[in-house]
Amino acid sequence: MSARSDIHDRLAQSLREARKARGLSLDAVAKLSGVSRSMVSQIERAESSPTVATLWNLTQALQVDFAGLLEGKPRPGIEVTRAGAAPVIDRGGVRIRILSPAEAVGENEVYELDFDPGARLVSDPHSPGCREHLTVIDGQVSVQSGDEVERLGPGDVARYAADRGHEIAATGVGAARVILIVQGS
Repeated sequence: MSARSDIHDRLAQSLREARKARGLSLDAVAKLSGVSRSMVSQIERAESSPTVATLWNLTQALQVDFAGLLEGKPRPGIEVTRAGAAPVIDRGGVRIRILSPAEAVGENEVYELDFDPGARLVSDPHSPGCREHLTVIDGQVSVQSGDEVERLGPGDVARYAADRGHEIAATGVGAARVILIVQGS
């Protein structure tokens, strides 16, 4: 068996098991993910090579760990996501690396945010009671929550309401890096 077909087989099995474990039909997964029913079916039969974006949409809909998708069933002990395996979203000068497992969505989500100089991440209000905890690793940032604004530097920590409009922006002359924990999104 080639490495390519082995990967397709493991991916197909993982997605099929995740769908069935949640009691979802192909139609339900299609509606939740925005991926067509026929494509979901082809992926589950290892007949299609999905794009990263398609896989991302499916893993979010099924609430499974994107990084561990090909690893099979979770093993007891230490769960490791290698640096290059963590999913990354690029939003106009801000790279968002997802550090938390998919099952943490809505509870405690952890992100590493890398800002190009002057880049900003503007967010709509999250669910009622949601809070964010931000720690600056490198650079300078400003955090705005509602009408309140604070400037932060390396080592500074800010905790704020995220159930109202909020924004994080790189304010120094260089890039910035922060760790963000979202509770109750």
